[in-house]
Amino acid sequence: MEKSIGRIQNMILIFHIVCFAHLSLVSSHINGFGEQPLSKIDIYKATFEIHEGASIRAKPFVLGLEGEDTQTVTVDVAHPDPSSDDWVGVFSPAKFNASTCLPVNEDDEETPYICSAPIKYKYANHSNPKYTEAGKASLKFELINQRSDFSFALFTGGLSKPKLVAVSNSISFANPDAPVYPRLAQGKSWDEMTITWTSGYNIDEAIPFIEWGPEGGIQLPSPAGTLTFDRNSMCEAYHVMLVHVHLHELLVGVTLVSYTRVSLEIYGLTLYTYRIVHHLRNKSYVHSKNYSFKSSPYPGQDSLQRVVIFGDMGKAERDGSNEYADYQPGSLLTTDQLIKDSENIDIVFHIGDLPYANGYISQWDQFKAQVQQITSKKPYMIASGNHERDWPNSGSFYDTPDSGGECGVPAETMYYVPAENRAKFWYSTDYGMFHFCIADSEHDWREGSEQYKFIDHCLASVDRRKQPWLIFSAHRVLGYSSNSWYGLEGSFEEPMGRESLQKLWQKYKVDVAFYGHVHNYERTCPIYQNQCVTSEKRNYSGTVNGTIHVVVGGGGSHLSDYSEVIPIWIIYRDHDFGFVKLTAFNHSPLLFEYKKSSDGNVYDSFTISRYYRDVLACVHDGCEPTTAAT
Repeated sequence: MEKSIGRIQNMILIFHIVCFAHLSLVSSHINGFGEQPLSKIDIYKATFEIHEGASIRAKPFVLGLEGEDTQTVTVDVAHPDPSSDDWVGVFSPAKFNASTCLPVNEDDEETPYICSAPIKYKYANHSNPKYTEAGKASLKFELINQRSDFSFALFTGGLSKPKLVAVSNSISFANPDAPVYPRLAQGKSWDEMTITWTSGYNIDEAIPFIEWGPEGGIQLPSPAGTLTFDRNSMCEAYHVMLVHVHLHELLVGVTLVSYTRVSLEIYGLTLYTYRIVHHLRNKSYVHSKNYSFKSSPYPGQDSLQRVVIFGDMGKAERDGSNEYADYQPGSLLTTDQLIKDSENIDIVFHIGDLPYANGYISQWDQFKAQVQQITSKKPYMIASGNHERDWPNSGSFYDTPDSGGECGVPAETMYYVPAENRAKFWYSTDYGMFHFCIADSEHDWREGSEQYKFIDHCLASVDRRKQPWLIFSAHRVLGYSSNSWYGLEGSFEEPMGRESLQKLWQKYKVDVAFYGHVHNYERTCPIYQNQCVTSEKRNYSGTVNGTIHVVVGGGGSHLSDYSEVIPIWIIYRDHDFGFVKLTAFNHSPLLFEYKKSSDGNVYDSFTISRYYRDVLACVHDGCEPTTAAT
């Protein structure tokens, strides 16, 4: 594919290192499926009706002259026959008309069509309420480096029957191929860190590597490898649907599948600095900005350890473009609170539903740019959500179109997780005194399944003498929730959710289980088989008689309603955006805090004080040997 279409090269450094490539900018439109705001634009129906009196002009022509990867652009619009439904779309590559795009109706074979979905859009009257009188407007768009040039197009006729009346000049970043948006993640063991990043250089153009080392020490290079894959890696059902809407020629490749590994010795709680480097074929070098991170504590290490957990964030546009500000109204609130408090956070778990891209691949770039001030400094661990994975007849547990045909491919390759098979998105990871078992609720978790065996082994493998805090997590609510649709089903859970798993939570004495999917917050009592095992609500100590279940899906997407019936096991719930923070001070006390994204204040909290003998204590259905230590 021509370079003008753009490529993503995602580099993964596992101290060991990994590099990936991604072809794409424009994405596709699956009419009527998913909840992607861009799907409201029937772009494949757009026609050319160029108006000689209409104009649109963008400036500055060159962006990022001082190394910026984000910059504001001014777009001046003029139309002699303005209307309230005129809108401006941002396209990349700048030449967005596809000659291979097929018409919807055979009778219109001579009509040129526009297939490329815009990255984002604004109505022309966004900044000037008198646009329909004056016929002029000046709009501000915030652009990020997406490996290709940009142009802006003025449409009339609204979103359902858009008519292109004017196209702007093209603009671009000074180096569109520059490495950007680094993403840290835990490696296969506690002393490995991974770095994934995005760039436009292909392997035949540049050799990618990382320069890194202890702060103030010698910076050593660690090489990376690259591999690309194309649209054939996506859902087969997706291809069928694309043929139906005549967009199959425009679907560009998504990301990567392979990596090379270099083992490097990382010491616990050491500050490292790094930068991404590409050695070009002309012998010159391209460098990223300088970044830093603190390496993970070794399992069982006594130190201050702070974990943030949330789900269902989504993305929003800071320049007010399109409906993201309505559909995912809290995503920037959560993002900005985490950035503000980043010095007091050690690791982040985003448990599913990341950008809600739903097949619009450009939106993954937008999301990566939104969270890069977090991901470049802190390990950012993810789980698979329905909007990452689900698609009919694709092997997912749910036969729904929620991923827009992505089938997990972008998530599995743009973000690293230490899974044995990343298409099966379950994994374990250690952070000091915490042991995390991250399930994939979009694959079968029931007793007898492959994932059930993994969960059993993951929970059993923790040494509670070293790691007293055992955490389970999945995207969908496999435990307890008083969400409205769960309440209507009468089970207050994902169907079949806890039936197989609750025996494992009890047997291995899981402290807390976290879920997203439901867009609000709620916390249960320590519970087993629908019964609270204690009347205490805020200060827990002694034996582990049951697991506390927490829904923390208020990361930013539109909020969910509760059931009118309030179960007896609900301790606290909040219909707002927020996240959870766990703080371990040593091997006994754990502080749990629920914070609102709007102000960062604590609205729900509890403590657990527990010793190793408490974990060994025999409780109902939990008397078998439970840890490696025993």
